[in-house]
Amino acid sequence: MSTPFAHPDIQEDTDLAAAPLEPWEVVVWNDPVNLMSYVVRVFRTYFGYSLERATQLMLAVHHEGHAIVATGPRETMEVHAQAMHDFGLWATVRKVSA
Repeated sequence: MSTPFAHPDIQEDTDLAAAPLEPWEVVVWNDPVNLMSYVVRVFRTYFGYSLERATQLMLAVHHEGHAIVATGPRETMEVHAQAMHDFGLWATVRKVSA
């Protein structure tokens, strides 16, 4: 059995600070299929938005072509985008631009 030995020339103090998490966002895009009332219902039931907030987001999707509906860690945003797909909405995930 070998005995561990110290190397005096190796620095053992290591900074283990994590890199800052970069935010990502879920973008819901306009489509010609879903009714505006349905999109509002999805935003309210899935994200828990108020009627007013869900309506604002839906109108942004309708008039501007897209809306950012959530921001956070990439993995969480991917789950949200998949949920939007499951509801029949077109959504993508992208890194928040600086």
